[in-house]
Amino acid sequence: MPIFEYRGLNKNGKSVRGTLDADNQRNAKLKLKKDGIFLTDIKDKGKAAASKKAKGKKSVSQRGVNVSDLSMMTRQLATLIRANIPLVEALNAVSEQVENQFLAEVMSDIKNQVNEGGTFNKALTKYPKVFDKIYVSMCEAGEMTGTLDSILIRLAEFKESQNALGAKVKSALLYPIMMLGFTGILLGVLFVYVIPQIVTVFESSPELTLPWYTLMVIGMSNIMVNYWHIMLAGLVATFLVFRNWKSTPTGRAQWDAITLKLPMFGKLTRIVAVSRFTRTLSILLNGGVPMLGAMTIVRNVVDNEVIAQAIDIGRENISEGESIAGPLKKSGQFPPIVIHMINIGEKTGDLENMLMQVSEAYDFQVKTAIDGLTSLLEPLMIIVMGCVIGIIVFAIMVPMFQLSSLGG
Repeated sequence: MPIFEYRGLNKNGKSVRGTLDADNQRNAKLKLKKDGIFLTDIKDKGKAAASKKAKGKKSVSQRGVNVSDLSMMTRQLATLIRANIPLVEALNAVSEQVENQFLAEVMSDIKNQVNEGGTFNKALTKYPKVFDKIYVSMCEAGEMTGTLDSILIRLAEFKESQNALGAKVKSALLYPIMMLGFTGILLGVLFVYVIPQIVTVFESSPELTLPWYTLMVIGMSNIMVNYWHIMLAGLVATFLVFRNWKSTPTGRAQWDAITLKLPMFGKLTRIVAVSRFTRTLSILLNGGVPMLGAMTIVRNVVDNEVIAQAIDIGRENISEGESIAGPLKKSGQFPPIVIHMINIGEKTGDLENMLMQVSEAYDFQVKTAIDGLTSLLEPLMIIVMGCVIGIIVFAIMVPMFQLSSLGG
């Protein structure tokens, strides 16, 4: 129960101050009025402490929490509601049980808003970085249909599956990125420090004739030593130009189109997008969200502007009375098996189940593709790295052997 700090005047006109427990500020004022205290100031002690803690930092409404904390909180709330505990009491229990301090403050604030007459889904919108549109829409549908506990369980499972899929993709990309970074650092050390020192040894022997590949390596070393600042500025400028271009609607669409055409990675990107689309749409429709509203929400989940635009076109056609399968097929962005399953689901009235089956099948494909990609990239990166370093070592060692022969 919230604790309120107050200041006021008693019946004798004397200044008084103190604290009291109450369900909300309105009840606190009524209690003090019955005690004959004329209020001059009252505030929620918990909110004041949270506000003071957040002062000078990022706005609390713009902070997020990790998926595991959010999922655990959602499951706990669903369990309490399923046990017929009133929503306000369930929110209060969750706010006291959550280990994440920021999430505990968020849930306490949401509890206060609901206790003062607001709806649960409306209170969630105050924290868009914690509760996304999918979460809010599902909770709204759950409140309207009286199935909030079931909706919360589905949301927890959905968040966990999305997090697992994202972690799987990131882990597949981590190895090649680390290998490229290590190779870059090693090459930088060779070109900037090692090769210039060896060149001084070669220059001490005028009769030594350097082969063309050694001269090429030395030339690259000279460029890196003498023009590293220009190269660095060029890389930074290229990155900034690319980032600004990608941030524009046209640039984002063009980049996403290129991504879908990349060897190996393009197929993986499409599979991940389709899996997100089908699973999210199934969850939303199962939760009672209307088709048009669900299509509006789900376009932001695929994280690819080309596929998102295809979903937008599909939504417009659906609003005009067409089926969902037809517009998606015309876009050419969805595999035939997905269109076929959606078409069957529409005809049989079991679209939600069909979409979930497609999602599960594509989740399996994602895992298989990532495992195959990882097993292919590991030896490939080692071979490329070995070849590059081997060429440099060969270009250095051959003249060294020649130099030792001349010395002999």
